[in-house]
Amino acid sequence: MSRASSELHPSDLVDQKGLRKSVVAGSIGVFVHWFDWAVYAYLAGTIAVVFFPESEGATGLLSAFAVFAISFFVRPIGAIIFGRLGDRLGRKQTLSIVILAMAISTLVLGLLPGYEAIGIVAPILLVLTRIVQGLAAGGEFGSAAAFLGEFSPPKRRGFGVSWLEFGSLLGFLAASFSVFLLNISFDAQQVIDWAWRIPFLVTVPLGFIGLYIHRKIEDTPEFQQLQELEMVSTAPVKEVFTRNRRQFIQTVGMEVFMNVTFYVVLVYLLTYQEVYLGFDPSRAALLSTMASALGLIVVPFAGIASDRWGRKPVLMTAAVALTLLSVPLFMLMSSGGETAAFVSTLGLALILSLILGTHAATVVELFPTRTRQTGLSIAYAVAAALFAGTAPYVLTWLLEATGFALVPGVFLGVVGLVGIVTVASIPETRGIPLIKPQDLETATVTLPEALRAP
Repeated sequence: MSRASSELHPSDLVDQKGLRKSVVAGSIGVFVHWFDWAVYAYLAGTIAVVFFPESEGATGLLSAFAVFAISFFVRPIGAIIFGRLGDRLGRKQTLSIVILAMAISTLVLGLLPGYEAIGIVAPILLVLTRIVQGLAAGGEFGSAAAFLGEFSPPKRRGFGVSWLEFGSLLGFLAASFSVFLLNISFDAQQVIDWAWRIPFLVTVPLGFIGLYIHRKIEDTPEFQQLQELEMVSTAPVKEVFTRNRRQFIQTVGMEVFMNVTFYVVLVYLLTYQEVYLGFDPSRAALLSTMASALGLIVVPFAGIASDRWGRKPVLMTAAVALTLLSVPLFMLMSSGGETAAFVSTLGLALILSLILGTHAATVVELFPTRTRQTGLSIAYAVAAALFAGTAPYVLTWLLEATGFALVPGVFLGVVGLVGIVTVASIPETRGIPLIKPQDLETATVTLPEALRAP
């Protein structure tokens, strides 16, 4: 075998057209997912009025955020279901099912009648819809991350996988811009009466487009390699907790670091600026839009930086910055000036972007291919359910209980410490092979040495 062929990686066999299609397909699925979740969070005040009209002020807002959190609590169930399916049947099939479930549940949410029309049944249906979305979301990250990671060339994997978060940020950008358009196009009563439904309905066709693209793409090279070797795991959930516990714990820590920062900066911050700092809704929505736009620029470059200098230096920079700068940035934000609001919001967005551009490739590289989707899905879902999904609720409660306006800054500072500990514990994974010794222990066919992890 020639040196060129011995150094061939499975993902190198994917033609550029197929690689572009896989990136577009994965990004569309993530876009639809996060657009829906962001719109719900951004319209939490309106949803509180439509579905919980008998509640007043903070109580109604807490009810809306409680429904937001409920959908996170079912994520681990969805993660077990879809993670197991992904490691047994393939990444493509699982991601297709997830996208379809998200598209249908988003359509249903946009058509739900409010409390005034059907009474107590309205919030019950809202909860059921969010549960379905939560189950699908439980499989979204693991499916998309494994899909993109295994399609990306090793030397550009950070850049390739960063498009996952590019899709999520694009969803948030579109969501915040949609809310901005709603606020300037309709008066408050029109938004409550019917206009709030528009953002949920317009993204449904994209979900079905993503599903169509997925059906035109083959499964990932690494998963096909396992199938050829007859090494696909028959019990990936058990294998994660018996053989990959360390990687699982590290991934939970990484996803707590990412998810909580993500939800505070891009979800909760808009409500915080409106309710507690008195920002005009259109101004808060515009700041959120600018934060997402900055992320779209920075995230791919963060992925490129991690390919060049390593995952750990980029992540540790973000963790230290979050720990040291969160409280000062919230102090600046609460000072009330236009420039202060701009600088503080974009400062938080810059830190978040460094995390987003690097975390997914890092955790993809921690797991063997046999258990990658299961491990990623469950770890991500646990972090999201226990910490990220509850963050808006906890921060709302703490602010009401203490009256201390810098609570979110302190909260993010603690999250930064979690990031420092987690990043310090992981090995440098930049560019390592995704087929690992655990994948090949009982294989009857051997792979070229270049395809094996050390």
